[in-house]
Amino acid sequence: MNNVGVYIQVPFCQTKCTYCNFHTGVVSPKRYAPYAAAVRREIESFFEDGHSTGETFYGCIDTVYFGGGTPSLLEAAELRGMLESLRPRFAAASEPEATLEADPETIHSAKAAAWREAGFNRISLGAQSFNDRELRAAGRMHRRADIFAAVRTLREAGLENVSIDLIAGLPHQTRDTWGESLSELLEIRPEHVSVYMLEIDEGSRLGRESLEGGSRYSAGALPDDDATAEFYESARTRLAQGGYEHYEISNFALPGKRSRHNLKYWRREPYLGFGAGAHSFDGITRWANLHDAARYVAGIEQGISTREQVETVTRTQALEEEFFLGLRLLDGIDLDKIERNYANDLGAQLGALRKRLSGLRDQGLVEMDGPRVRLAPGRLTVSNEVFTELIG
Repeated sequence: MNNVGVYIQVPFCQTKCTYCNFHTGVVSPKRYAPYAAAVRREIESFFEDGHSTGETFYGCIDTVYFGGGTPSLLEAAELRGMLESLRPRFAAASEPEATLEADPETIHSAKAAAWREAGFNRISLGAQSFNDRELRAAGRMHRRADIFAAVRTLREAGLENVSIDLIAGLPHQTRDTWGESLSELLEIRPEHVSVYMLEIDEGSRLGRESLEGGSRYSAGALPDDDATAEFYESARTRLAQGGYEHYEISNFALPGKRSRHNLKYWRREPYLGFGAGAHSFDGITRWANLHDAARYVAGIEQGISTREQVETVTRTQALEEEFFLGLRLLDGIDLDKIERNYANDLGAQLGALRKRLSGLRDQGLVEMDGPRVRLAPGRLTVSNEVFTELIG
């Protein structure tokens, strides 16, 4: 049985970024402590109800990830309390990988020291860009100088595993400004880097404005798709030259510094989610909590279930997930292993998928090396189209 990862959702921000399509909100800081207390109560109730034994066994906890939102807005004591509520279930061999997402402007020396003392050993920094014009247009609160100051503060506090996010395709971004952001990122040399291509959809203010042909939120200054793809490819090249391993479509790491927690998602390993909007998966069933933080807290306080979605994953769905999640990894998938797990009941579907894979290989979209299948390196920017064609 695999060890389990735990995700804790903190859905609060100082401001809503123009490109954000997450279920997060700007609320009074007075709501932070009751929310943290509700998460602790949810964790304690979950394990007290016998979920760690019986028909479904989750294993010990070996990764914890506090995401959001902006978890670093909370007081260190509130973060520590949630982490401590998990400690009795930690794997015995070593401390888990414990990640905290943080925005640069929220970091100061006392906070960083308190995070380290609480047990956090990995910080994921939402930089997004090193260009102040791009940051202002995106609605970010921090500036270039804050990123350097934040990393210096984290290092001084003994937090030596830092991940930095960048977004390719922000308004006003050019080949030159993107190149400068990459240069400054490489100057910092974090242990891990995530490079996301900006998504334009109706879920964000910027996305809606762009789709409607408007100019608010600097929608008229968005790079086109070809430029965004070029930025991504240049990041791949420069990060490889800098010694980073490209292990997932959006993720790069120095040797030994891959995100152990996020790998669980792509490998379909079990994970538990706590907090408003958090998702869980035990290998058979997926469930999610209420997205509204106020309703979530009220439900926990009243002893009412906060789940709003429960889905049993069918064998067909599981097979499809093996492909479109596994192919996000640069190592790809092992067809022989998948066939051993699914051939008895889904032989026809496997045959159809193999036929589609052959067609994708002929188009140069995937590579096949014996039983190993992976996305073609030059086609990572169109991965969603590949997955759509494969799964149908």
